[in-house]
Amino acid sequence: MAETAGDALVQTLINWGIDTIFGIPGDGVNGIIESLRKRKDEIRFIQTRHEEAAAFMACAYAKTTGRLGACIATSGPGGIHLLNGLYDAKLDGAPVIAITGMQFHDLLHTHTQQDVELDKLYMDVCVYNCRIMGPAHTENVVELACRTALTRRGVAHVTMPVDMQSEPVKKDVRSKRNVMHHVSDMPAFRAGLPHEDDLQKAADILNAGKKIVIMSGAGAIGAGPLVEEVADRLGAVIVKPLLGKASVPDASDYCLGGVGLLGTKPSQQALEECDTLLIVGSSFPYIEFYPKPGQAKCVQIDLDGARIGLRYPAEVGLVGYAKACLEHLLPRLEASKNRHFLQTGQKRKKEWLELLETRGTVESLPMKPQVVAYELGKRLADDAIFISDSGTIATWYARYLPFRYGQHCTLSGNLATMASGLPYAIAAQVAHPGRQVVAIVGDGGFSMLMAEFATAVKYNLPIKILLIKNNALGQIKWEQMVMLGNPEYECELHPIDFCKVAEACGGKAIRIEDPARCGAQLDAALAEPGPVLIEAVVDPNEPPLPPMVTFDEMTKFTEALAKGTQMRGDIIKTVFKDKVRELI
Repeated sequence: MAETAGDALVQTLINWGIDTIFGIPGDGVNGIIESLRKRKDEIRFIQTRHEEAAAFMACAYAKTTGRLGACIATSGPGGIHLLNGLYDAKLDGAPVIAITGMQFHDLLHTHTQQDVELDKLYMDVCVYNCRIMGPAHTENVVELACRTALTRRGVAHVTMPVDMQSEPVKKDVRSKRNVMHHVSDMPAFRAGLPHEDDLQKAADILNAGKKIVIMSGAGAIGAGPLVEEVADRLGAVIVKPLLGKASVPDASDYCLGGVGLLGTKPSQQALEECDTLLIVGSSFPYIEFYPKPGQAKCVQIDLDGARIGLRYPAEVGLVGYAKACLEHLLPRLEASKNRHFLQTGQKRKKEWLELLETRGTVESLPMKPQVVAYELGKRLADDAIFISDSGTIATWYARYLPFRYGQHCTLSGNLATMASGLPYAIAAQVAHPGRQVVAIVGDGGFSMLMAEFATAVKYNLPIKILLIKNNALGQIKWEQMVMLGNPEYECELHPIDFCKVAEACGGKAIRIEDPARCGAQLDAALAEPGPVLIEAVVDPNEPPLPPMVTFDEMTKFTEALAKGTQMRGDIIKTVFKDKVRELI
């Protein structure tokens, strides 16, 4: 039997090292699904319950392996559903290829069923985007899609009318210039080395600095030891945007923790006081948390030259991979004898960690979310992959789940979308079957795609999902109050018994309500061999406070309470008790 266009597509994916594809079958991709069936020993098909989850999984697969993630959806609504997960990949620079179907080629633009031109819909999300025009076009397009997604660190999309998918690829049915197999499946990457003059300029700025902060982002993951070596050489401190959490261990002598609303007080203090800033692989978007322009001289390392100076004025930009740039920069750096800024940061970090321990060991009821996160953080395996959804739980992830070398952690960073935590965990476990995979999620985000817990059960994936249940859209609630000064409105959620949901899917579940039993119950849940949902019922009035509360934020918080926020008495008591504990 002659090779079909679907066969050519699938074989090209395999040639590019893709061994897993996430998605849902549908009549718009039936020809490709049949080709996947015939090659099921070479490429796994992971059936999801929602296409959005499939795209999240492809993104997480790329983030946790460094390889190309793949997802597939049918024509019309299936392809539309992929978009949120694909934007997650776009905004975080994860290489993903999305395969979609279209209706019969000679019925497009005739108001046929599911007549959605997905290539046009995907124009903004993609670094490469193509509609296959015939079987002979397939290999050329899919090869270039894989190559572009990897080299440009983004989303590539290929869509094919359903009738073409089962048509044979023939030598004689092609244009005379389209020579068969003229493309290559060999990836190629640039060395990413900066110019020598720029290296010396960067070294001169860093050597002259007295109060140096290194912002270590996602681009520094894998270069952590070099970041620490630079910090040691310069007497600098390291702060981490949320996507850079896995770049340097939280216990490092140089690391002061995260930055931004979810960050730490010593990190923010360091940024407010520094005279020199070295940004390594980060475009952390919250400009208000950087030093004020003109306060610090800046050196920035980034693979994308267009991002130099994007958030803070840079005197020197080093364009290239973080590891290569740091290796060439390090010999030019002078050993600093001035350790005062570093020592001040270390003292503040010690005080901050003591405060976190105070908050994480509170035994009062209702249980505080910090208690659950604190207990989980002590139990993560040396090779754990831990994941966060978006919302207040990202605060507890950022502060209470310490990263160590040998582990990996990630989340939806720049898109900060809800519902990604569970699909991320599934993809991470598929990619790394022998490692501990744990996700911390909120009840709002989990409920959006909770049917994917059945996917974990179907494939016997031993993921552990820690669900922080406060029956509220917590992040939105506190933003309404603290950022805008408005009363909370429509953020309360109707309660769901998530343990029953997990059990209905065929998995196991455990409910934690008592802080005194929290650690032991977590031990039991983590020891289970299959997928487990851990429902932690927590205080809904516990605010995810920023590291340093401003006068404006406190004013708006007070205004929100005065305007009639529900349960304001309980909120006031909770905040007051938290402050008392910090002072005692």
